[in-house]
Amino acid sequence: MAGKVAQRRAALRENLVLIAERTISEKGLTALRARDLASEAGCAVGAIYNVFGDLTDLVLTVNARTFHRLGADVAEALAEAPQDPVEQLVVMAQAYHKFAADNHLSWRALFDVDRAPGEAAPGWYLEEMGRLFTYISDPLGVIFPNRDPHEHALLTRALFSSVHGIVLLGLDEASAGVPPEDIDRMIGLILRQITASA
Repeated sequence: MAGKVAQRRAALRENLVLIAERTISEKGLTALRARDLASEAGCAVGAIYNVFGDLTDLVLTVNARTFHRLGADVAEALAEAPQDPVEQLVVMAQAYHKFAADNHLSWRALFDVDRAPGEAAPGWYLEEMGRLFTYISDPLGVIFPNRDPHEHALLTRALFSSVHGIVLLGLDEASAGVPPEDIDRMIGLILRQITASA
């Protein structure tokens, strides 16, 4: 009996994740509501909170899957990239831009999820993001082999923040005034300029 309960719970969890993932990708994070989720999943609203602590936990689970897909796309792009570490950074950043453009609402949800002030994201969530940072950190280690480890970590995050900012504003054309076809060029310009001092 306990096994069947666990199976039903696992099935409900997976169904809720799939419904939330689709809702976010089609309508955005603000469209995610417990009552609508329960209706589509065919369960009581309270059942959602028996599986997830709250909607933020559910969104984090969806976001971890989005991070995983993003990482897979970046890895695929890197597999065909030149061996030059600077060009690897450019290829990776342009793959990030493509993913953000192709999965815009899911990508926005990665950064728009609400958490209580001072509350850290779960470890598994940080691991997914850490994998993305590794893709940046490794080529940077080749370009700047003598950097202090702390400075290297800061530079990794600074490059991510720079690319993320370009993509974020670029996809919001009203804010940046940059045509979509120029975003990749802008990314290449800034990354090559930053690494030119190596």
